[in-house]
Amino acid sequence: MAIRFSFKHFLFNAFRELFLYHHSSLEFRAKLFAAVISADDEANECEFDQVKKAGMQIYSDEDRSNTLVLTTREMVDKVLKDNGLDVDALVEDIIRDLKAVPRYAQKIDLTQLEPLLDCQSDPDVTAYQKNILRLFGELRNEYGVKNAVY
Repeated sequence: MAIRFSFKHFLFNAFRELFLYHHSSLEFRAKLFAAVISADDEANECEFDQVKKAGMQIYSDEDRSNTLVLTTREMVDKVLKDNGLDVDALVEDIIRDLKAVPRYAQKIDLTQLEPLLDCQSDPDVTAYQKNILRLFGELRNEYGVKNAVY
């Protein structure tokens, strides 16, 4: 069963654009989660469990929720392995996405992101994560208002 799950999700991850409806929306959400998780130099399963819970709340579909977790994990790994992506670049990418597609502001749900803070014991990292969440709240307000005007 585990091999089937791994292979299926490997294929979904590799061909996300072909197999998933609204894959860019899922990737945007994954970037939000990854930015908060990557504020720490290491990610543990607690964070990804929180992403899984949020994914089930958002999609009510285990496959889509698992794909959100895998996409988030992929982005976090890129940041933590210094693979040409860092938290600042990830946040800039989120801002670019919001400029291109302002309706994504509706997908910024701080109540789904805040449980990630419970996984952290370092007060400095928690403060950094709170600043990221505050920025996301400001971006939601800024781009949400622009989107409502249209």
